[in-house]
Amino acid sequence: MVTRKLLSLICAVLLASPITAQETTDQAKPGFFPFSVWYSGGKARAPMLSEITPLSEEEWRRDLKQIKALGFNTVRTWVEWAKCEPVRGEYNFENLHLLMRLAEEVGLRVFIQMYVDSAPDWVPEAFPHALFETQSGIKVYPQAAPGACTDNADVEEAVLNFYTETAKVASSYSSFFGWDLWSEPHIINWAHLDYVPNVQFCFCPGTRARFREWLMDKYTTIDELNSAWYRNFTSWEQVDPPRFSTILSYTDFIDWKMFIYEKLVEDMRDRYNAIRKGDPHNLITAHAVGASLFQSPYVGAGATDDFMMAEPLDFYGVSIYPKHNHPDRHWSVTTLRTVMDFTRSANREKGGWYVGELQAGHGTIALLISDPVVPDDHRIWAWSAIAKGAKGVNIYAYYPMSSGYEAGGYGLINLDGTLTERAIHAGEIASIVDRNQDLFLSSTPVKAEIGIVYNPLSQMVGGMQRRDYPGAHTNSLIGYFRAYADNNVPVDFIHREHLERQELSQYKLVIIPWPIMITREAAEGIREFVENGGHVLAEARIGWNDDRGYASEIIPGLGLHEVFGVREHEVRLRENTPIEIEIVNNLHPATSDLETGHILNGSLYKKSVLPLENRDIEVLATLDDGHPALVSSKFGNGEAMLVGSYLGMANHPDPVAGNEQFFMNLLNWAGVERPFTSSHDGNKENYVEVRLQDNEEGFVLYLINHSNSVEDVSVQLRTPQNGNHRVRDVITGSERRIRARNNILNLETRIDAKQVAVWEIRF
Repeated sequence: MVTRKLLSLICAVLLASPITAQETTDQAKPGFFPFSVWYSGGKARAPMLSEITPLSEEEWRRDLKQIKALGFNTVRTWVEWAKCEPVRGEYNFENLHLLMRLAEEVGLRVFIQMYVDSAPDWVPEAFPHALFETQSGIKVYPQAAPGACTDNADVEEAVLNFYTETAKVASSYSSFFGWDLWSEPHIINWAHLDYVPNVQFCFCPGTRARFREWLMDKYTTIDELNSAWYRNFTSWEQVDPPRFSTILSYTDFIDWKMFIYEKLVEDMRDRYNAIRKGDPHNLITAHAVGASLFQSPYVGAGATDDFMMAEPLDFYGVSIYPKHNHPDRHWSVTTLRTVMDFTRSANREKGGWYVGELQAGHGTIALLISDPVVPDDHRIWAWSAIAKGAKGVNIYAYYPMSSGYEAGGYGLINLDGTLTERAIHAGEIASIVDRNQDLFLSSTPVKAEIGIVYNPLSQMVGGMQRRDYPGAHTNSLIGYFRAYADNNVPVDFIHREHLERQELSQYKLVIIPWPIMITREAAEGIREFVENGGHVLAEARIGWNDDRGYASEIIPGLGLHEVFGVREHEVRLRENTPIEIEIVNNLHPATSDLETGHILNGSLYKKSVLPLENRDIEVLATLDDGHPALVSSKFGNGEAMLVGSYLGMANHPDPVAGNEQFFMNLLNWAGVERPFTSSHDGNKENYVEVRLQDNEEGFVLYLINHSNSVEDVSVQLRTPQNGNHRVRDVITGSERRIRARNNILNLETRIDAKQVAVWEIRF
């Protein structure tokens, strides 16, 4: 019973003995999986820090012992610029010193979150020129937040010095493990300027000067810039970011938004280097507010690109709040998987990713309150992240928020310090992970052979004036992703830059949704991939615009008509009318399992194509007027398929069975090999997610029952050798042996509702 477990745990806390510094040092091996709760001493909410009193040491020690006794191996603390440098150049790290010392005493590792979004009061006085500025010229005078703009060298120096000084302090403790440089990166955080319509940042002198430098690097001469922007500048000093749209070229808008993407990456790199000055060795991460797949370049606070932001870091992460506030806005299973898999994909070259924040308790935003967070939620959320390759989980937060519009929410325990059932169960998960550190650190998700292209450029067609179909890019990608995820087929999101760099060797099938603006380099990458034997499915109007916002003479654009063997015939906008594409040829591998007359559902555009002269293409489906709308063309050693609408967009948020049948059929066309199949592939009513990781000694198989019913599940796993395989239940510790025949290992189990099975399988 919960009450007995509570009593036992409280006794364990009171009797817990500290470990020695040497024991703490022994834990500091190169590979470590932190499973933490956010806690910074006392009950102040992040990023605020508690005032230290004569009672603080004993109160904090008691909290840390309880965190340790629950099963967590790490505490995630934070450091705030406003509190820690109250006078310019005079640093106050007393909170950090006390927390680090007590964590070392108790036997917890420490992970530090850096906060510079709330600045000391001397900052606006010292740097009035560096105040954040809107497109309309309104200066933002901070109320602690949002500080000042680091595009000004003097503010940047002050901020980076704070990073370095903090690093010197933290790295002197043996309990210290790693860093998070930036919580939910944007140009401006924690300030809501509702009095400025469509507010955009930043137009301060520093950002404008930095933008000019970026343009100088891109265009070299003012004449080249004039040609690109259709302007008549005579000096670089005249150049400014665009503040409104015109009927002319919108290349200036594209440049401005690409500059913001790249500048935020450089800001991250500068923070990384500042930490390295004071701490040459420990792990460095940061985490996004949510997967950038759900963001748009139009975000006034500055949109980020997860693939780009991951580059300067050891790992990039994400905040995960599936029950953030209003019950109607709780995440679906599809949203949960999309956020995690997108973050995993952005870190694919890193070999892992971090859950920067995992919701601890019910969410509160002013008067909005979510449904309760229960142990079943943490079980599904935490194991889902680990199954997708997460190498760190940080639960936010230990205590509920004590102030602000989130007051009373997001706590693992109660504000009076009493434990909750969810705290006990979360600690049990943490204990299991800690006991199996080597397994989870050495295992990574099996490689996918399908890549879905993420390309934020496609959101910029039309420039600043565009306000229509804001979810088209997001929904288009998720529409394909969910079909494969629902069928437990490994799939990656890949970036447009992977096309540009021709880094596609692991993929057999590349899908390019909503491809209405791409670069010439990406078009060349598509050509090379298909020519070398790859299979590509692209949607309507690929390459309509190039990355200057200029229309292609022939669509598919940028020379891709040669790859797809067709050119655009007609395109019709059909916003609220169903677009039906009828299969007329089921002799092709991509349609062989479909009946003639099978209907695919498109969205928004209804486009037909004409074959190029002397090109042998196969017409697979037509529009209701009989014109070709789905065609396939051999090109080099591969094959390229073009569809005259947006099948992915039509498949989300409401899936279409006819589309998903076709998506699955593409596996046969491209020769995609599945590492396993299961009894629940495609079962949307009682969904059981199956995830596979591999390592040098075998596999780790995860079965996650998202449904509310007991499910009998079977998995057919391809294995490199026959004979007995040892299968260890990681959660219960039990073992069994199962024989593989014909290189297939058949596994069966029964899983209760909202439960998870994790099996280590050794050859």
